[in-house]
Amino acid sequence: MPVDHGRSRRSRVRIAAALTISAAAVLAVSSCSSCGGTAEPAVTISPSTSEGTSASATASPAVTVPPVHAGFDYQIGGPYQPPAGVSVVSRDHGVSPAPGIYNICYVNGFQAQPDAEQEWDQDLLLRDQAGNVVHDTTWNEALLDISADTKRQRIALKVDGWIDECATKGFNAVEPDNYDSYTRSAGLLGAADAEAYQSLLVAHAHGQGLAIAQKNAAELAPDRQQLGLDFAVVEQCGTYGECDRYTHAFGDSVFDIEYDEQGLQAACTTWGTRISIVRRDLNVVPPSNPGYLRQTC
Repeated sequence: MPVDHGRSRRSRVRIAAALTISAAAVLAVSSCSSCGGTAEPAVTISPSTSEGTSASATASPAVTVPPVHAGFDYQIGGPYQPPAGVSVVSRDHGVSPAPGIYNICYVNGFQAQPDAEQEWDQDLLLRDQAGNVVHDTTWNEALLDISADTKRQRIALKVDGWIDECATKGFNAVEPDNYDSYTRSAGLLGAADAEAYQSLLVAHAHGQGLAIAQKNAAELAPDRQQLGLDFAVVEQCGTYGECDRYTHAFGDSVFDIEYDEQGLQAACTTWGTRISIVRRDLNVVPPSNPGYLRQTC
């Protein structure tokens, strides 16, 4: 299967104004009967002693990882009142966390948003031998050049500002998207570059008291311990039959988003009693949008 199949498929949607919508407006469709269960409580771990923690996080404060098998909603395309039963939600760093539940903060950590390319120093955009900026053509996003440590440090400094924003707003964790962007770099970047850069984000997030998720890139999951990644947010592991690759590395601390009925059924049938699974529309829009879709096991 293609190495880039797991990348975020709708993370480029700009965040609409914050919405307050009653839970009655939320469409929640039950797709299978074998996926019930009660979420286990969130667990607070010390980065200096927890399994899979980088040495750079030794002096960091304790972080709280999300509860496993929790009701989950993916709201990075616009915030709304979490549906009944949801205790973990992911939202864009530009909006506020949902009160009273566990909040994951989304940042596009490895690529530039389509309308934000000019906000980056131009030498931090990955370029081919002809000097042209390399793009994720599906979403028209420039890849960030994480090929050298000096550039990784500069890129991380900007993303760290978003992570600080997440912490200030009261989020519990962060998910840097496009960890797998190196697979779309035409060989200009490698897995080692992605992991070296990711380790900078891990250290900073832990320093702010935030847990940090691995986003997609199943092939890198075996290295989560040495990097210190705390849990996984993945897309379509049911569709591509790779949920086990994440659970092998992260146990049940996996949050899966599916985008079609077949993928939802595959994930729910095998993993519905262990990990958190939700189906969303491709653009993850709020309920006020006619394209909104949300289903669970």
